[in-house]
Amino acid sequence: MKQSRRYLLSIVFWFTVIFITSISLPLHAAERSEGVMGLTLFAVQASNQLPPLWLIAPFATLLLMIATGPLLFHRFWERNYPAVSVGLGVVVAGYYGIVMESGLHVLEHTLEEYLSFLALISSLFVVSGGILIKIERRGTPLVNTLLLFIGALASNLVGTTGASMLLIRPYMRINEGRLKAFHIVFFIFIVSNIGGALTPIGDPPLFLGFLKGVPFFWVLPKVLLPWIITVAGLLLVFVIFDARAGIGDVKESGVKGGVSITGRRNFFFLGGIIFAVFLDPAVIEGFPSLQELFRLPFGIREVIMFVIALLAYKFSNHEAFKSNEFNFEPIKEVAFLFIGIFATMIPALALIGDFAKSNASEFPVSRFYWMTGALSGVLDNAPTYLNFLAGALGKFGMNIASPSDVRIFADGVVSPVQGDLSSDIYLVAISIAAVFFGAITYIGNAPNFMVKNIAAQADVDVPDFLEYIYKYSLPILLPFFILLWFLFFNY
Repeated sequence: MKQSRRYLLSIVFWFTVIFITSISLPLHAAERSEGVMGLTLFAVQASNQLPPLWLIAPFATLLLMIATGPLLFHRFWERNYPAVSVGLGVVVAGYYGIVMESGLHVLEHTLEEYLSFLALISSLFVVSGGILIKIERRGTPLVNTLLLFIGALASNLVGTTGASMLLIRPYMRINEGRLKAFHIVFFIFIVSNIGGALTPIGDPPLFLGFLKGVPFFWVLPKVLLPWIITVAGLLLVFVIFDARAGIGDVKESGVKGGVSITGRRNFFFLGGIIFAVFLDPAVIEGFPSLQELFRLPFGIREVIMFVIALLAYKFSNHEAFKSNEFNFEPIKEVAFLFIGIFATMIPALALIGDFAKSNASEFPVSRFYWMTGALSGVLDNAPTYLNFLAGALGKFGMNIASPSDVRIFADGVVSPVQGDLSSDIYLVAISIAAVFFGAITYIGNAPNFMVKNIAAQADVDVPDFLEYIYKYSLPILLPFFILLWFLFFNY
């Protein structure tokens, strides 16, 4: 627990450093975005000036080091990944701050997004760490499949991060002695990504759409059939893998089917986090904004989430923490790597946003689907979603800044200019691609890295960055993505 406390203090320290630094930025409150749940096209709108192509080199370098560091220079990477990530981020931040017109405005938005991102995943991580779920069953193909399906459903209620943190430890416990790399991989596919596609709570891009004007219950009927096809298909493939794995050295448990939960009080904290997600001026008209009132790089939502994280750490059942082998290493790794990712991907998002804006009129549904998906696998899927949504709205003469336009677009508008295709098919394609393709890499969605780290600490054979892609995600997921394209988006 002492080590955990040091990591918590470290996170608080870095949050304070970022906060103090941000106060010196010239803020433009009237043009602010809504945070991680309300990202805007900041990289394009902040300035007409585009970054040079070479400025994506730090992002490419960071991805390359994430992919090869643990494999080729493990000791160096383990000790120095925070410095590498922050250092590469500073290169891009320095260029934007010194050279780019309105560069400080872009950095300000990025800081808001990062703090919101960190507040959400940190609070969910700490709260779920204080909930101990024990399943008195041996891990079998049927039990594991049922647990993954429950996780897919739960991710729509508590988000992919919440469901992943709640279930990854009991999932590993019931399979102790027979746990293979594919067990972790399919958990990431189903619970950490694709499962959360049915509600705006499930994954950040969908909540962004909700903030912009997409009706809350629009997602469920539009995405349900592709979700069923993909989740059912992946579970079928998983059953085959799991059956071939055999029983291993798993011991019979004394009680059949019993489930016990320690730390139930943390479900109140969990409910508080989900409630806080909606505390946004875009959702509640007239809700106060700390960004506008006090020029802070975070809002009331983020304050509540960080407070909940601290309260949960102090008042959670410490036996649950101990049994879960809770420590801050997974969140520490995500915090440091993603601060570099958020900073270094700014030029890439700016160039992509400009490309989408300039060429959207020529994009068929197929191109929206594949480009949104491919880029969501290696970039933050939230701004990728918004960039292509803005482009699709532009095809129909609509503006993403207008909630009424977004609602009309989601309801479906037929335009002869677009080949008599209804506008909502574009939104379905973008939504599915942004969420589903997040499973392609470890950096596609924050829970991916956290699940990988938790499994690695338990000495599970977890595939490295490149192995995950060429051995699992591409051969297993790509056929499903092609099938979805052929059935729904082949226009």
